Amino acid sequence: MSEDYASRRKKRKLFVCDLMYTPDILENGAILCEGENILAIGGISSFDLEDNIEVYFFENAYATPGFVDIHIHGAGGFDSSAVLESPNSLNDMSLVLANRGITSFVPTVVSDQHDKMLNNLSELAKVIRQGCRGAEPIGINVEGPFLHPKKCGAQELSAIAPIDLGYAKELIAAGDGLIKLMTFAPGLDNAVDLVELLCMNNVVPSMGHSVASEEKTLRAIDAGASHCTHLFNGMPTLHQRDMSITNVALTDNRVTVELIIDGRHIDPRMVDLACRCKPKDQLIGISDCTMAAGMENGEYRIGPTKIIVENGYTSTDGKILAGTTTMLDSGWHCLMGYGHLDAIQAARAVTSNAAKSIGFNDRGFLRPRLLADIAFFERNTHKPLMTVTRGEIAYDGKSNYKIKGRE
Repeated sequence: MSEDYASRRKKRKLFVCDLMYTPDILENGAILCEGENILAIGGISSFDLEDNIEVYFFENAYATPGFVDIHIHGAGGFDSSAVLESPNSLNDMSLVLANRGITSFVPTVVSDQHDKMLNNLSELAKVIRQGCRGAEPIGINVEGPFLHPKKCGAQELSAIAPIDLGYAKELIAAGDGLIKLMTFAPGLDNAVDLVELLCMNNVVPSMGHSVASEEKTLRAIDAGASHCTHLFNGMPTLHQRDMSITNVALTDNRVTVELIIDGRHIDPRMVDLACRCKPKDQLIGISDCTMAAGMENGEYRIGPTKIIVENGYTSTDGKILAGTTTMLDSGWHCLMGYGHLDAIQAARAVTSNAAKSIGFNDRGFLRPRLLADIAFFERNTHKPLMTVTRGEIAYDGKSNYKIKGRE
């Protein structure tokens, strides 16, 4: 046996579990990881439990691909829209997320004053490139500033701007190649030009915070807009005659939609409606979490806006909903309970669908050659047990498993 081959084998880990969502259901299976990738997956009888392989035997547990949150403003005391002012760091946020089964996330910024927004994007890009010990930040999501003033939600009205291609280029440059999504209102002047600019820079144009008509929404989709930011929130209600961005996003199969799955932003029947209307691979569960996720009740911020957290719910002083504190590990069950998706479909909405929507095809499934991003949960309570990111244990609850072969 060559020295290089022997060295690789010592880095191997085998995870044995009685239920896995792979994308199919696999009972009494095992996942063999080598380095940062999955090497093989199958029934436990297919694997030779050699002494130099670290084996984790989980009891009464299930495994999913690591969750991917593409719309999350903060957690653990870190606000993506205020990198330098946050009491805690991006790394703190990543550790909180890893503790809940999230392995990849896209820090999301809100609208702010021109210079402050550019400076914050630049700082956020820097800390992302430094890396984190928990969940992996894989890009930046820019929610604004080209939004409709009547649908700015919890964002500061003074920071909302008309579409300016020069400003858009500045935002893209400040993001240093890391911007994956940008939310814009398709009813604004120059929306089609913005869509074309974003597509040229490999940024997904996401429609939202808008009162756009059917005609203007379709024009943006024809130009390349393929995503909708938190469907139903920040847009007109459904109407039987007056067609708007809401009706179009719900029924046009060229558009992938986000759903905030905290059980409060969207009535259960509306979650059900979206899950009935959209192809299952175009549904994405998002947390929309703020810096208060994983923290106590109290006062926090989302960019320039003060928010108040009471009993886990976040709102502004004016009682406008302002993000959530519900992370994907608990939120994804809403897609089963409200949307009547089966476990595989719901799991895909917070794993492979999310990753694929921003161009990542190396994660989201438990398959050979993909990244070893795995989350383990207790079957009855759904309590997080362990999170593996790129083959390394990012969170260890130190329960429900036994280890064989630790050297």
